[in-house]
Amino acid sequence: MVALPAALGLMVVGQAPAAHAVTYLQISGAGSTWSQNALDQWRKNVAANYGMTVNYSGTGSSAGRAEFIKQTVDFAVSEIPFQTAPEDGSAPEVSPVTFSYMPIVAGGTALMYNLKIAGKRVTNLRLSGEVITKIFAGKISNWNDAAIAADNPGLAMPNKAIVVVARSDGSGSSAQFSLWMSKKHGSIWTYGLRSQFPQISGFKYQAGSNGVSGYVSQDYGEGAITYVEYSYALEAGFPVAKVLNDSNYYIEPTAKSVAVALTNATINADLTQNLDRVYNSTDARSYPLSSYSYMIVPTQTTRVFTAQKGATLGAFAQYMLCEGQQQAEALGYSPLPMNLVQAGMDQIRKIPGAGGVSVDLNTCNNPTFKPGDSPSSNLLAKTAPQPAECDKKGPNQCTTGTAGAAGTATEVSGSGSGGSTSGSESEFGGSGGSSGSGGSSAVTGGSSPFALPADPWGGQEFLMLLAAILVVGVVAVPPLLWNRLPRRLVGSQDTDSAEPQPRD
Repeated sequence: MVALPAALGLMVVGQAPAAHAVTYLQISGAGSTWSQNALDQWRKNVAANYGMTVNYSGTGSSAGRAEFIKQTVDFAVSEIPFQTAPEDGSAPEVSPVTFSYMPIVAGGTALMYNLKIAGKRVTNLRLSGEVITKIFAGKISNWNDAAIAADNPGLAMPNKAIVVVARSDGSGSSAQFSLWMSKKHGSIWTYGLRSQFPQISGFKYQAGSNGVSGYVSQDYGEGAITYVEYSYALEAGFPVAKVLNDSNYYIEPTAKSVAVALTNATINADLTQNLDRVYNSTDARSYPLSSYSYMIVPTQTTRVFTAQKGATLGAFAQYMLCEGQQQAEALGYSPLPMNLVQAGMDQIRKIPGAGGVSVDLNTCNNPTFKPGDSPSSNLLAKTAPQPAECDKKGPNQCTTGTAGAAGTATEVSGSGSGGSTSGSESEFGGSGGSSGSGGSSAVTGGSSPFALPADPWGGQEFLMLLAAILVVGVVAVPPLLWNRLPRRLVGSQDTDSAEPQPRD
């Protein structure tokens, strides 16, 4: 994985979870990899800033819910609730203890891909929902399919097989993605909601979000496409497809486009999400594959969860809802709006032992609202820009790259337009990431936005090296000189030196 900026990990702004003098018991959880990049960063932050240890195993949402039911973890994380009728015919998922669903972060499920045209990486691919569904249902198998070409008038699509990479484990990513396909294009996707992605001939299957994104980002992944949270594409420095929404604009899953989409979400009484209106949003800025991730928190003690642990879980939950949300956008997610932060705080109060955790919206410092705002307001959604005209369905196609790609350049074929450049084909570098494939880009060069630049070698570094050399000299040189003195001089200091001395 690409390193995150140190400033991101050490940022301490807004409401602290509790006084630093508090001693926190270690807690553990399991589940979603969709939201794991955010969780891992938050865990590092609270460990460094508050002395809090939160262990987390990204085993997939299905496995996380199962561990919670077995009472082997203190909390679970999932994109979907416990399933009363699992699609594999297994027994209903019934928790033996009471619990609450607490939203922790929003984001967009992205279509990350690795595609080249004449040796140059494509970074401005556009796909409609129908085409996406046909690809993942195994009904479109080549990049030069007429339907893909129709979405991309500015690209001369290559005659190359599509390699579909799906999750091999039970996941919330698969569930949310398949739910969207079944709702929008049920005549093509006939499998319904599937936590376990169906076995389709020719598809590649990998465990976890790192598994699918890792496959796509390698040299051997050329021609591949997968579904994964936007954060993983940013981290790898790889592009994602712009997805066609119901206003006929192709939109990237940025923090703002996700925030706009989720203003249409229906939140149920238990805080679970109904995304029908998100999928059908007619706001031109809206990314249709937007959703929330949830922490499943116990509201009574269990075999492993105690009230003492509840104080830690409550403090960590408060950190995620407030301070942690400031980092969501930089991590490739979208921060929670006020109404869900408020609802999440209500859930914290139900956690045994968390009664001492202070929850105050006025000091929360969440980037989606400020003190005095209406609970329904969302500053991120309000400031979301309108899409460029070249992102509208039609004969023109923007040349700006997405996700890990940076800058603009011209299209491969002559029919597209847009972006801020024109003229000859781009010669920017490849998208980098972990593949090391190099080469130039069909549209624009990529970058890894979380990579730290190399520190320059300046005077301070030279002085540090000189000091280290002096320290080594003081320690090492005298013994060396002593050993090189004539033996008779040494003997004058130790008359018994000719005989080896026993050691204690």
